[in-house]
Amino acid sequence: MLHLRMIVPPDRTEAVTELIGSTVGTTHVVVLPGAARNPSGDVVMCDVAREAGDELLHGLRELKLDQDGSIAVENIDLSMSERADAAEEEAPGEGADAVLWEQLADATHEESTLSFTYLAFMLLATMIAACGVVLDNAILIVGAMAVGPEFGPLAGVCTAIVKRAPRLAARSLVALLVGFVAAIAVTTLFSLLMDWLGLFSKAQLDAARPQTAFIWQPDPFSFVVALLAGAAGTLSLTSSKAGALVGVAISVTTVPAAANAAVALSYGEVGQTWGSVQQLLLNLLGIMLAGTLTLLLQKWLWETQRGKLKRRLRRG
Repeated sequence: MLHLRMIVPPDRTEAVTELIGSTVGTTHVVVLPGAARNPSGDVVMCDVAREAGDELLHGLRELKLDQDGSIAVENIDLSMSERADAAEEEAPGEGADAVLWEQLADATHEESTLSFTYLAFMLLATMIAACGVVLDNAILIVGAMAVGPEFGPLAGVCTAIVKRAPRLAARSLVALLVGFVAAIAVTTLFSLLMDWLGLFSKAQLDAARPQTAFIWQPDPFSFVVALLAGAAGTLSLTSSKAGALVGVAISVTTVPAAANAAVALSYGEVGQTWGSVQQLLLNLLGIMLAGTLTLLLQKWLWETQRGKLKRRLRRG
């Protein structure tokens, strides 16, 4: 269940309560006339089944509540109410499968912004991965994958394509491009420093490296894994199963590929550099393609379910 708290201009309170009442899956409606001070207005609260949340939020935005008032959405971890149980039964589908497009757009907007924190995580993850590829240490590679923040902008691109939001797409692509270019540049300097200190060597890079050689040797499985990871990551963002993102982060070799490219570049190893770049591009393309298709499929499924519910309600 979701809890909505709204500040509503008094002239729209009746329209808001009617909208809530006509939305399947809502309950626990509370109206506090004149309770809001900044902005001034009425406070309206309600609970809604997650699977009906997107429809209600869309209707509230059509009433321009996001412009002239406010809409706050919270997840309800525990709700002990028979009315809430009945509301969830009435709503179409399952809550874990529901997509809150407004929440997704807001989350990807934040995660795809080129900020100091984003760049710091990208640089640190790539330098950790550089240590991993030189030492042929799979644990360091996995750690670098988990630290890397690149899935946020990738999800932003997918969301922007589905929602036709060019500004979000541009912001996400800029974050990806600047992030990886900066990471490769800084990690190249880091590799030169480590070589000067005697901690990295060209012999280590040219060694067999059975644990990490796959990073710069892309094959069809690289693209297949990226597709699967892109679909899984998108599902984890759009549903209540967000914990799956950790598994997605350590299943693709975006950051390790950038790190291997940087180390190879510092030693003038053109072959490894190009192979690593190919691996990076394959992973990015696969994730974006699978993520976009997953969102389109989810959108079609929910529109189909809502259409069936509306037809059933009209017949009833």
